[in-house]
Amino acid sequence: MTNEELILEKLTRIEARLEGFQRVEEQMAAFAGPWENLSDLGRDLSILMHPAVRKLTEELVEVEAGFQLEDFFELIKRLLPRLKYLTWSLEQMENLIDWWSDMEPLLKLAVPKFIDYLDGLEQKGIFRINAAVLEMYGKIAANYDPEDIDAMGDGFVRMHGVVKKLSNPDLIQFLDKVIDIPLAIKLEETKPAGPVGLLWRMRSPECREGLGVLVELTKALGKLKPAPTEGLS
Repeated sequence: MTNEELILEKLTRIEARLEGFQRVEEQMAAFAGPWENLSDLGRDLSILMHPAVRKLTEELVEVEAGFQLEDFFELIKRLLPRLKYLTWSLEQMENLIDWWSDMEPLLKLAVPKFIDYLDGLEQKGIFRINAAVLEMYGKIAANYDPEDIDAMGDGFVRMHGVVKKLSNPDLIQFLDKVIDIPLAIKLEETKPAGPVGLLWRMRSPECREGLGVLVELTKALGKLKPAPTEGLS
């Protein structure tokens, strides 16, 4: 082997060693980057630590008079056995939130409908009527004793019974016909009638039917007479 070949071989080995050193430097640089970041973070924290500690110390000095460490442990001792109640309260709050989530769309639909319904009642005067009725009751209470109001209440109950009877269709039809009778009479065409004339007019079917109705009414009016008291001789 010539001297030139020996020199070339040594140069090749030197270049290989230099490439190894270069790879090591690259790996060291890869590790050094995060370390430098951590160093910078530690330096920044050390700069901020002193003001933070001083501020915390000042705040603790302010609450030192009203806070003792024993109070904190007493609070922890009371809180731990009641964690189940706190858990139950949180669960109920979750249920309440779920219920509100379900009810909110319904309320958005129901509230405007309810407002429209109340507005319709106001337009019809229902609230004014109720106010007038309450005012009337106030006047009654101011002018009558409780005994009088009690008696009036009994009278109102009986009047409602009469109104219930007036709602009978047969009675309504009868009263309707009775009201029509005076309207059908022509007073300007009436003539005087003596006993003979009365007997002559009784020959008409209308008069005989009217007398029949009058007899039935007379029989019904007899029921208005109170029944005789038992035990009297």
